[in-house]
Amino acid sequence: MRKIGLITAVGLCSILLFSCKHGAEVKDDTMGKTFKDAFKDKFYIGVAINRRQALQKNEKETTLIKQYFNSISPENDLKWENIHPSQGIYNFDPADSYVKTGTESDMFIIGHTLVWHSQTPDWVFTDEQENLLTREELLKRMKDHIDTVVSRYKGKIKGWDVVNEALNEDGSLRDSKWRTIIGDDYIEKAFEFAHAADPEAELYYNDYNLYKTEKRSGAIKIVNSLKEKGIPIKAVGEQGHYNLDRASLQDIEATIQDFIKAGVNVNFTELDISVLPEANADATADVANSEIYKEELNPYADGLPTEVENRLAQRYGSIFKLFVKYEKHIDRITFWGLSDADTWLNNWPVRGRTNYPLPFNRDYTLKKEVAKAILDTAK
Repeated sequence: MRKIGLITAVGLCSILLFSCKHGAEVKDDTMGKTFKDAFKDKFYIGVAINRRQALQKNEKETTLIKQYFNSISPENDLKWENIHPSQGIYNFDPADSYVKTGTESDMFIIGHTLVWHSQTPDWVFTDEQENLLTREELLKRMKDHIDTVVSRYKGKIKGWDVVNEALNEDGSLRDSKWRTIIGDDYIEKAFEFAHAADPEAELYYNDYNLYKTEKRSGAIKIVNSLKEKGIPIKAVGEQGHYNLDRASLQDIEATIQDFIKAGVNVNFTELDISVLPEANADATADVANSEIYKEELNPYADGLPTEVENRLAQRYGSIFKLFVKYEKHIDRITFWGLSDADTWLNNWPVRGRTNYPLPFNRDYTLKKEVAKAILDTAK
């Protein structure tokens, strides 16, 4: 890799404003390469996009997505409650727009997610009298959903998060309705159905906090069970919802090493680094968590101090250095959101906070030191 210079924040801002005003591609001759270009020989650099971005409503957003990333994930539009809200009723239009955005730029398109305990409508698990379904009935609904959705995007969506967040923090299986009704093998069945619907698609298990030994052991059990039965799984996704301190480099490296030993690659699928105080001691990424707003939990409402941004840059640089070290076993790094304006961390687990976890600021300019720290690791 040739040495990568760094454009000044002012210069980049001017370039972005000009390019987006005129609908042109961002030209960045001083920096030389964007994220996707810098790491193109190592792994995909992805971004999760929301419905507005999938519909390409904002030229500035569209420009950045196409310029900086070569993989996309859908924030919500392929989750069951959005794409299959009622029995027999599918809402494909948003997902179709999402896939169209990716195919237009020859991106590696991710499907997220087929089976999850959250954002799945209650009707999925009950009959017309609201009684819980039998194992056979729920398996049929799972298969019909997976067949319909995966087959529609066969050959376009290249990788699927088949099962999402099936584990408790101690590595045991979560008592979701999927498990309660079907049994522990609901995970295997979901992978079987997805593979049958598109044999060429990569299949993943996705979860958070896999840097914790106990939870990672549970994920490895899932991988081993699938592999023992000859059911394909290409990689495990560690979501990577970290902060400035939580998840040591040693733990992240152990995560990579352990999944390599288990015979799968490891992707970092929802990467963001919170700069705000922890709202609770659980340190999980469970979307059901909710905490009361307190001013001390929102210390940077008026802007991110330089010293904190520098810490964020150092953190990103250290983590990406580790990614590069294991590039042969990592297929994709995906930021969970395009900019600080889009991050779910503004409202989770405390609504109304101002967080700064991503490389792009709210005005879509790059955080200068964060960008430099990430790009320097690609040299």
